[in-house]
Amino acid sequence: MADAPKRTPLYDLHVELGGKMVDFAGWEMPVQYPLGIMGEHKQCREKAALFDVSHMGQVILKGENVGEKLEALCPQAFSTLKEGKARYGFFTNGNGGIMDDLIVSNAGDHFFVVVNASMRHQDIPHMAAHLDGVEVTEIFDRALVAVQGPKAEDVVGALCPAARDLKFMETTVADINGVSCRVSRLGYTGEDGYEISIPEDKAEDVTRAFLADENCEAAGLGARDSLRLEAGLCLYGSDIDTETSPIEASLIWAIQKRRREEGGFPGAERIQREIADGPSRRLVGIRPEGRAPARHGVEVHSPDGGKIGEITSGGFGPTAGGPVAMGYVAATHAEPGTKVNLMIRGKAQPAEVVALPFVKQNYKR
Repeated sequence: MADAPKRTPLYDLHVELGGKMVDFAGWEMPVQYPLGIMGEHKQCREKAALFDVSHMGQVILKGENVGEKLEALCPQAFSTLKEGKARYGFFTNGNGGIMDDLIVSNAGDHFFVVVNASMRHQDIPHMAAHLDGVEVTEIFDRALVAVQGPKAEDVVGALCPAARDLKFMETTVADINGVSCRVSRLGYTGEDGYEISIPEDKAEDVTRAFLADENCEAAGLGARDSLRLEAGLCLYGSDIDTETSPIEASLIWAIQKRRREEGGFPGAERIQREIADGPSRRLVGIRPEGRAPARHGVEVHSPDGGKIGEITSGGFGPTAGGPVAMGYVAATHAEPGTKVNLMIRGKAQPAEVVALPFVKQNYKR
């Protein structure tokens, strides 16, 4: 018998708020609330939305030269990550594929790492096995919430003035209603906002305090997906996986110059080769011309009929005002403006390759 899905510290609150609960990566999570996916998406783009992301794995790394040791597992420059700064990264495998993506923060006396819910069973043993002399501790007694949107600074700042001083990808420990929380200015919606790690027993109180603000509404997994897709952000397991290289996935920006040049991480040979010669396929944005959304797995064909790739994420983009998709196409067809056909229910539907993101990212630099 499969294990029953786990519940986050905010489960009762989701139910009280009318959240429609689904099993997601082994957790009971709200996919939407009575406001609906479209309403929650709009709320995040225009005001502020609160997401429960407590299902993500929160990990503390303690020891000497943690950043340097992480560089043996990831192509990022973590040894030079300054205290109070966060950085997006990923574990690579020997083939140059992506094992998972993660956020790493230098918290001073330790590093704080957030990994995907579906990959925690892999990532935590991976770090424990390879980070010699580093204590790897997964923390289970804290919730994680994301407050995202142009009004996020006002919603969080009203209760936590220190949050206003943070810039994008900065992190600090601060009090919210007398509760010591880790507040990081980042997120995965394309909007300004914060992820806040809260002691489990105070999670509901702090969350209710945010939701008491007239500019803040609860939002579920449905809106989180449409928001990240419009922002051109990869979803692990859909847009990136163990076969996909960071160069194919247009994630070269997340590999700092020193690491591109010196290598010394798993799969460096393939990644450096693709940096030099270009990959054979690339992740691109695709706009279907009709109203039919192209979902994961839809084949992309060239106008003359040959298969050149496939869609990895797709749906309706509420802010973009129509269907949007991301997928991989042969590098020869990756230039924005290239016409392609999407094979939807056996019919060729015209579409065009476009530059990502579909909606401008509004981070506070």
